[in-house]
Amino acid sequence: MHLADVEPEAEMKLSWRTLEIAILCLATAGLLSAQTDVKSKVKVKDGKDVEVTGCVASAPSGTGDSYMLTNVADKKGARPNYMLVPDEHDVAKHVGHRVQISGKATDRDGKVEIETKTKTKVAHGDDQETKSKSTLKGDIPGVPYLSVKSLKMIAATCP
Repeated sequence: MHLADVEPEAEMKLSWRTLEIAILCLATAGLLSAQTDVKSKVKVKDGKDVEVTGCVASAPSGTGDSYMLTNVADKKGARPNYMLVPDEHDVAKHVGHRVQISGKATDRDGKVEIETKTKTKVAHGDDQETKSKSTLKGDIPGVPYLSVKSLKMIAATCP
């Protein structure tokens, strides 16, 4: 089929489709010239001292560097799942392991400090950086946090 064999209406649709694709490519290239980095640091400032056992799992946030303690229990029985806040411990190497953790839990009268830094690198302009800091106090809604003061592996697998 030659371009001369294409009807004028079909040729116009083809031209519009080509233009739409070109605009989409230019818009995507513009987005790719800026890179945004967001880093959050969570600190458990106050909470109840606990010693719990559970399974370390990657958090569903998708960032790859957040971890949760699931199937949690202490001497009194079942506890809620916790978002882990490691201080000095490499929690990543314990994903899938059953562990015992001592630390401060925020599910009762806790205090959590969250510091976020956002940096946008622009290819043809000045980089932009913003910082924010917030403190949550009391019975914090959602998944409670647990600072990791000590961590001991109990089993290489979890239930």
